[in-house]
Amino acid sequence: MTTPLGDARLVSHRSRHPIATLLLSHGAGGGIEAQDLQALAKHLPGQGISVHLLEQPWRVAGRKLAGAPATLDTGLRAVVDQIRPRTPLIVGGRSAGARSAARCARDLGASACLALAFPLHPPGHPEKTRVGELRNTRVATLVVQGERDPFGRPEEFPSGTEMAVIPAADHAFKVPKSGPLSQAEALSVLVEAVLEWTVREVGRD
Repeated sequence: MTTPLGDARLVSHRSRHPIATLLLSHGAGGGIEAQDLQALAKHLPGQGISVHLLEQPWRVAGRKLAGAPATLDTGLRAVVDQIRPRTPLIVGGRSAGARSAARCARDLGASACLALAFPLHPPGHPEKTRVGELRNTRVATLVVQGERDPFGRPEEFPSGTEMAVIPAADHAFKVPKSGPLSQAEALSVLVEAVLEWTVREVGRD
């Protein structure tokens, strides 16, 4: 797909009878192969939610790190303008992609925003908070956060934040082998939380 910053790639996992469309982008140091994005793309279409995974132009071009945050917004906006689904649109992403979705959701006409592993602050620097981006989404927003995410533990988020917590998970939703959940179980918790929230929010439209 064409954007002002070069070609992006959209990998679509369509539901046969969709009730909603979820557009997800990746973080600043990884791609759409992230395990949380792949889990949602695998399991949600069978539940009536089409999932599109957006690979940003910088990643398509082979660069290892994203540019300035505004460039992620540019790519997201360009892709939304081209897909415009008939069902309610939820924009989201993981990490830097979650920040971009939070900044853009309202202006893009999205019904809601899904923030996976939202980087509330750089690790070790809680004073450099990005909480304003969450507070200003102006649409229904779900944060899915690992219990031990160094970019922001669940208890660091403002009260009233709608949140699903993945026990013992880190920023990539990876859990220790000795933890309370297996990796498959942790991803199942994530998928079920997103599914339940999406169905609820679509029902309000």
